[in-house]
Amino acid sequence: FFFFNDTATTEIYTEQIVGSVRCVQETGINAEYMGIIIDLSNKKILEMQTYRDELIETANRITRAGFGILAADESTGTIGKKFDSFGIENTEENRRAYRDLLFTTPEVENYISGVILFEETVHQSTKDGKNFVELLRGKGILSGIKLDKGTLPLNSGLPDETYTVGLDDLHKRAAYFYEKGCRFAKWRAVLRISRDGPSDLAISENTWALARYAAICQANGLVPIVEPEILVDGDHTIERCAQVSEKVIAAQFKALNDNRVLLEGCLLKPNMVTSGTTNPNRAGSQQIAELTVRVLSRTVPPALPGVCFLSGGQSEEEASVNLNAMNSLQGIKRPWSLTFSYGRALQHSAVKTWGGKAENVEAAQKALIDLSLIHISEPTRQAEISYAVFCLKKKKNKNIIQIFF
Repeated sequence: FFFFNDTATTEIYTEQIVGSVRCVQETGINAEYMGIIIDLSNKKILEMQTYRDELIETANRITRAGFGILAADESTGTIGKKFDSFGIENTEENRRAYRDLLFTTPEVENYISGVILFEETVHQSTKDGKNFVELLRGKGILSGIKLDKGTLPLNSGLPDETYTVGLDDLHKRAAYFYEKGCRFAKWRAVLRISRDGPSDLAISENTWALARYAAICQANGLVPIVEPEILVDGDHTIERCAQVSEKVIAAQFKALNDNRVLLEGCLLKPNMVTSGTTNPNRAGSQQIAELTVRVLSRTVPPALPGVCFLSGGQSEEEASVNLNAMNSLQGIKRPWSLTFSYGRALQHSAVKTWGGKAENVEAAQKALIDLSLIHISEPTRQAEISYAVFCLKKKKNKNIIQIFF
C-alpha cells in the first residue's frame, strides 16, 4: 500500500494491482479509478501506464520453447568466490570483462532469452563502450535485475533460518531499473530442511515477502521471478524434500493470490526435488523428475507461463540430465514451460577456460556454447521442439541429451 497525506484532511490509500490502481478517499466518498492515480499536490488525475499486456508478453517470451535464462547476477562477494577458485582477481574491470565475454558470445541469442544482472552490471559496458542492457536488447535478449538485498537472521525462527530484505525502497528501485531497460526481476528467499524445519514462520515470512515483491514489480512493469529456494544442504531424503517443496510452493501461490499478482505475468524459479547433499542414497534423474513434476502439478496453477529451475549447485551434467528427464515424463500433465535459470551450470566451463586472461576469451566463449549452452535441433523444431542442453562434449563427444517440449 502507498500512503498519501493531503494537508487538507484527505487520506488516500492506494493499492496497486498489476497496472490498475484503486484509490479510496477516506472522506466519506469512495471513488474507484481503474488505471489512474491521484496527484494530491497538484489536484490532478494522471493517467497511469498499464503493464498487463507487456507483462504477459514478456513472461511468455522468456519461457518460449528452446530458450532459458542465464543467471549472471552474482554479487561482488559471490563472484569473488568464483574468481578465487580459478585464481582471478576480483576487480571491477575483471567483473566487467567476464560479463563482456558472456554477453558478446556469438549466437548466444539462439539459446538465451533473458539474462539476470547484478546492479553493477546494468551500468557497465562492453570494451567498445556499448551498455550491456543495450547490447542484450540488440540481440533480442531481455535484461533482468536482482532486486533482493540478501538475507538476515529470522531471530524468532529456528536456528539458521533467514528472511530476505529489500522491500522498503523496492518501488523506487523497480521503477528505476525499468527505466534503465530491464523487463524482469529476481528475488531469492532461502529455506532450509532440518528435523523440524523449515518452520511455519520462515515459510510464511519468506513467501509473503516474495509475493509483495512480485506485486511491486508488476506495478512497475517488471515480470517477477519468484524464487523460494529450498537448499540442498543436509542429509534429508528426496521424499522429505518433496514434502517440504510441496508445502512451500503451495504457500507461495496462496501468498501470490492474496496479493493479487497476475500469474500470467509471473515466473517461478524453484529448486529441483533432490536428496540432501550428505545423504548417501542419491536419487536418480528419473525419480528427481517424477517427484519434482508431481510437486509442481499439485501446487502451480496452469495460468503460470513457465517454471525456470535453479541449478542449486548441480554440475552441468546433472542439471541437464535432470531437466531432460522432466521434459520427457509421460503421464503427468505439464501445462507450463519447464526450462532453466542457471548460473554455475552454464558458466563453470567458460570461467574456468577464461582464467582472467584476454587471450582466452574466444576459447571461453566456445566453451560456453559447446559445453554449456543449448544446441537447438532444427530438424525436429516442430510442434514439439527437441533440443540438446549441455551436449557433454567434455566427456562423451557423441552423447547429445534431448529435451522435449
